[in-house]
Amino acid sequence: MTILRDVVHYAHTLWPLSGAEEWDAPGLVSGNLDQPVKRILLAVDAVSSTVEQALDVQADLLLTHHPLLMRGVTSVAEERYKGKLIGQLIRGNVALLAAHTNADVVEQGVSDVIARHLGLQDTSPLAPGSAPGTGIGRVGNLSQSLTLGALARQLAELLPNTAGGVKVSGDFNAVVNRVSLCGGAGDSLLSTEAVVGSDVYITSDLRHHPAQEAREQACVTGGPALIDVSHWASEWLWLDVAATQLKTEFPDIEVDVSDLRTDPWDFLVVQ
Repeated sequence: MTILRDVVHYAHTLWPLSGAEEWDAPGLVSGNLDQPVKRILLAVDAVSSTVEQALDVQADLLLTHHPLLMRGVTSVAEERYKGKLIGQLIRGNVALLAAHTNADVVEQGVSDVIARHLGLQDTSPLAPGSAPGTGIGRVGNLSQSLTLGALARQLAELLPNTAGGVKVSGDFNAVVNRVSLCGGAGDSLLSTEAVVGSDVYITSDLRHHPAQEAREQACVTGGPALIDVSHWASEWLWLDVAATQLKTEFPDIEVDVSDLRTDPWDFLVVQ
């Protein structure tokens, strides 16, 4: 019988905690390390819908990308949603484990998965980590040139549908060869050499001023077009890869990927 301790140990082998950013809080949030694990549910977020799904499918572990308790809390009283979720998980005997930036930086991590889906070649991290081949984001070359519009369409077909869709800043017919990307929020990397030297930068949560300044600077000294996709959608692709890794290591455990959309936006109104 596989116990939680075994799964946590393997998770930290796949996604070492040493690779996490200083501000991050991945790892085991709740659960008894000696409890048996027969079923795992993977999701991007620990929210009411995915917690309820974990309880409904009788999962023993909910493994999420985003930590529920990433910032310090002083109470888990159930009048607040985080306390309510923790209470539901504990009463349902469902452990909670998060793999966040430590799962972003590794090979077969969040950004690496997107790069592979796009068929990027000769990839390397945008910001290298301490171990070879690790680091935040990826940059690489397409196997054949695409227009910016065609690449955006490819992303729209690759990622799960969201209200925000795929937003693009750049000439629809511009030729794209070199692509940089960062799953999740990545506007802090806009000025890095790898991003500035690419034809397009794909990320999420691009704010008005950083995006505008990057595009204006590109008009003067050159720089990438920008593609902004849903934060949740950009990270959801990784779940299937993580599930396969867990299934391979623990063939006695049933591993499921949540198909619930936890992107916070529900619909878009277009004039």
